[in-house]
Amino acid sequence: MQEKLKIYRLVPNAASDDPNWQNSPPHGEVVVRARTAGDARLVASAAELDFTEIDASPSEGNSTEMASAFRNEKLYTVIEDGSGRYEAEGPRGVVAGRVRTDNLISTQL
Repeated sequence: MQEKLKIYRLVPNAASDDPNWQNSPPHGEVVVRARTAGDARLVASAAELDFTEIDASPSEGNSTEMASAFRNEKLYTVIEDGSGRYEAEGPRGVVAGRVRTDNLISTQL
């Protein structure tokens, strides 16, 4: 039996000059297929580039997932999308929008 998922829109809700954006660039609106609104934040943040995937050193622990703008309620709001524009059936993941991968800079030139 396939897991029942929903469609969620992650929409920026902070002004472009908000100082909270300095640690993570805005991605614009992203649509994901996820279990819950909280899971939608996890799905979107997992699509970002992580320190463990390049030759950079994380500032805390071994991952930068916790620093994702998608996890910050001051930067993004999560809205359930009941429009039917996107299929709820399918794998958990990003279904529309672009998750930037330039959120980290490699130390190699």
